[in-house]
Amino acid sequence: MRLIKALFGIFILVLFFSSCKLLRPSFMLQTKPNYNFSKISDTLLNENYRIAPNDGVNFRVFSNDGFKLVDIANSAGGAGITRAGIEEIVDQDGLIKLPLLGKIKISGYTLREAQLFLEKEYESYYVKPFIQLNITNKRVIIFPGAAGSARVLQLQYNNTTVFEAIALAGGISQDGKAYRIKLIRRITPNSSPLVYLIDLSKIEGIAAGNMVVLANDIIYVETRPRIAQRTLQEISPYLSLLTTTITLYYLFAK
Repeated sequence: MRLIKALFGIFILVLFFSSCKLLRPSFMLQTKPNYNFSKISDTLLNENYRIAPNDGVNFRVFSNDGFKLVDIANSAGGAGITRAGIEEIVDQDGLIKLPLLGKIKISGYTLREAQLFLEKEYESYYVKPFIQLNITNKRVIIFPGAAGSARVLQLQYNNTTVFEAIALAGGISQDGKAYRIKLIRRITPNSSPLVYLIDLSKIEGIAAGNMVVLANDIIYVETRPRIAQRTLQEISPYLSLLTTTITLYYLFAK
């Protein structure tokens, strides 16, 4: 009997010290109960997409307010702009290399702001320049709340919202918590991430759901733990071992 009690005590201790890890081994990006989430302001709700490092930018310049596509091959001695435009990547410092201008900072601008800024820069070279910009590799990472369902979404449109990103990922999974959605955003590569908590379970959350996602945002839908199911799965091997040990003990004790 003493052996049985000892084995049972060891069994309880194993479960006690490893219960959190056992029951929620795949949970990510957890926050403490008193975590101070970033505030969702009115300015944030109305913000447009802003150019970020590692964005791929498709660039074209026209003269005379868009009347004619400029051939930079002849005017700058470099590769010309075709009907498809030229592609450049915004580097980690927010700079992009453009014909005639060289390296110039455009990160942090909305597309409209960047177009107006570059039109002013090109006034020294062309009559009434007209700039077209498009981001070609916008992406966000989304965890809809079920194991194996995480996706990296390539966004086609500039002002894609949280609602649209979740819909593109197939919606919130059956085990996902619609009232516990974390939007994690890093403004600069070296800054601490901002974490916004969004509740889409009620109609009052529609404004937050219409927030525009920015490059490399992470949308994480917290998962329902299913404690009873996980507990049974995790303790089954221990119960089997305990039962076998007790059976062997009684067999040999006799």
